[in-house]
Amino acid sequence: MWMTELPPFVPFYVGALLALLTRGRVRGLVMVAIPILGAAHLWMTPEAVYWQLQFFDYELMPYRVDKLSLMFGYVFHIAAFISIVYALHVRDTVQQVAGMLYAGSALGAVFAGDLLTLFVFWEMLATSSVFLIWARRTDRSYLSGLRYLIIQVLSGVILLVGSLMYLEETNSLVFGDIGLQGVHGWLIFLAFGIKCAFPALHNWLTDAYPEATPTGTVFLSAFTTKVAVYALARGYAGTELLVYIGAVMTCFPIFFAVIANDLRRVLAYSMINQLGFMVCGIGIGTALAINGAVSHAFNDIIFKGLLVMSMGSVLHMTGKIKGSELGGLYKTMPKTTLLCLVGAASISAFPLFSGFVSKSMVMAAALENDYHWIWLMLLFASAGVFHHAGIKIPFFAFFARDSGIRTSDPPLNMLLAMAIAAILCMTIGIYPQVLYQLLPDQTDYNPYDATHVLTQTQLLFFSALAFVFLNLRGLYPPELKSVNLDVEWFYRRLIPQLAGAFFAAIWRVDSLLRAAFLGRLAWLSSFLTKHHGPGQLISADRPTAGMVAWVMVLLASYLILSFIA
Repeated sequence: MWMTELPPFVPFYVGALLALLTRGRVRGLVMVAIPILGAAHLWMTPEAVYWQLQFFDYELMPYRVDKLSLMFGYVFHIAAFISIVYALHVRDTVQQVAGMLYAGSALGAVFAGDLLTLFVFWEMLATSSVFLIWARRTDRSYLSGLRYLIIQVLSGVILLVGSLMYLEETNSLVFGDIGLQGVHGWLIFLAFGIKCAFPALHNWLTDAYPEATPTGTVFLSAFTTKVAVYALARGYAGTELLVYIGAVMTCFPIFFAVIANDLRRVLAYSMINQLGFMVCGIGIGTALAINGAVSHAFNDIIFKGLLVMSMGSVLHMTGKIKGSELGGLYKTMPKTTLLCLVGAASISAFPLFSGFVSKSMVMAAALENDYHWIWLMLLFASAGVFHHAGIKIPFFAFFARDSGIRTSDPPLNMLLAMAIAAILCMTIGIYPQVLYQLLPDQTDYNPYDATHVLTQTQLLFFSALAFVFLNLRGLYPPELKSVNLDVEWFYRRLIPQLAGAFFAAIWRVDSLLRAAFLGRLAWLSSFLTKHHGPGQLISADRPTAGMVAWVMVLLASYLILSFIA
């Protein structure tokens, strides 16, 4: 019985300790075994609330198992296994320990039944994941990691304040439906929104993820944002504001992804685009929409991980990741090229690939609930993601030109991890019931009806045609050696410039005040020297007898006055 009640995060935390104490193949075997054993354990765990604890006058539920948490628990174990296999060649204790702690913290968060437990793992996600960025050991990764950590910890502080206000309002810490009633609801919503990369709150993702190590980015792509999606589905399902936030998230990253040169940065924008579909589905709030959002989160972890792994392999083998420096790699990296194309087809929602069977659920739910303009935005976003992730990533990395780089496919463990992800993408796309049976609500949705297949095929065909036309005419944005800033321009450019101008003005005023003060001090010194200096009237030498006489005069005057008084 006690084994059933063992929370899923515990094996990963134990694994982090063992990774710290072991070396070589033993460490690798331990790390690979933990997600396998953890997934088997979770599969046999019945839905229930475990580990109910009393904290002062309040009840905590550190381990709550239901269909929603199980859905994310399963995919987090899959993601951890793939990420660990992908990183088996790495001999870096920092990355391996941080990766285990990070995966365990994500599991702790999705099985948390109360807001206090959620907060603890929310912060553990931040502190463990930042080491995957710093592990690259460059100046850029260090600064990006600092910015990432500040924003992630800020999200946790906001969550804590909102939770305490929620406790004051409801006298409960149970993590269930929260909604936007009251200040506490908005604060918790904001905390979730930061981790989910809401518009204008998203730059920590596009700033930090491309600076992480090739293997660390695979871990990062799987957990933080998907924990936030889970939290929104748990606490804010049916909140209409999320429909519009999600629609904006699907569209605005497209423009930045098209002009980005760093291909991992393109994938970071693509991640926000896919998160938008999930957020939109949660906002619609119907059973079909929630199923679509959750299933798309499940699929995204796998196919986005596949794309991140393929670009990580390119970076690992060539030392380059900018589209302007790559091309022609299909000749010497054929296996990586093929696996990347599977990921590209999946994220683009080609029929028979995983993205198709989940993204269409969200779009169908939008139409069913009369969000026609939202549906058009999602349609535009579907075409856009095909442009920047389905075409741009494989085209500029492997086909666009012959860059002259001659290398080979990455180590076997990296290819194996990518192959596992590719097989899952195709299996779910061909047999969607494998995924649908795990969903929180029962569904009889059929993605392969004629309307869905025809609409999506036409959309992809015309998107490809548009790319070819723009590229042949030289109208498609070229891959330039540049860095593009979006909202982060405010805190990486504008605020430092304003702060610099402000402090420069302060230093100028300070300099003027100092000069004025020193001028007056010089005048006073000159005055004192003039009147009290050697040989002057007041400071002139006097005979001792004369001074004694004056003292006697003063004392006599004092005595006379005292008698008179």
